[in-house]
Amino acid sequence: MTPSDLADVVDLDHRCFGGLWNADGYRREITSPNSDLLVLEISAQERSQIVGIGCLWAILDEAHITLLGIDAPYQRRGWGRWLLIHLLLAAGDRGLTHATLEVRQSNQIALALYESLGFRVAGERRRYYADDESALILWCSHLQDPAFLTELRTQQQQLTDPLRQTANVATAQSPSWAGRPS
Repeated sequence: MTPSDLADVVDLDHRCFGGLWNADGYRREITSPNSDLLVLEISAQERSQIVGIGCLWAILDEAHITLLGIDAPYQRRGWGRWLLIHLLLAAGDRGLTHATLEVRQSNQIALALYESLGFRVAGERRRYYADDESALILWCSHLQDPAFLTELRTQQQQLTDPLRQTANVATAQSPSWAGRPS
């Protein structure tokens, strides 16, 4: 992600998260050495659009996944999985050993995605969200396990080609076809 993407990312944040972060918050993430901020950008008919965003913070030996969102019209296509895999691989590349995140108890689709990639429920934060819904705390402790990393890379490759063909995704930075690191 670059500073020129800020307005589009803030708009996407409003659609996905109700305005969780503003432009200053994203600007800090772009410049932070402890943050990986990825966007998913597609192009169609000479116009590109940011449709997904993911962020992690590197804290000691853990990756705290702070954001993972795909714009509603583009959900249920595998892009959230693809973006999460990129975040987990980025965390592994940093030498981090664990990943954690919070997810709404009611978000069964997200919970199934996280569990399918090795996350397990470790606890609950009561009334975590503004509407008083509780969050489940999830952990994944396999980020340096060679078998886990191989499986992530296999899934990444299996997702990449079909998504590229389906979406006319713009190559933002080689070799990743759509994930643009900050």
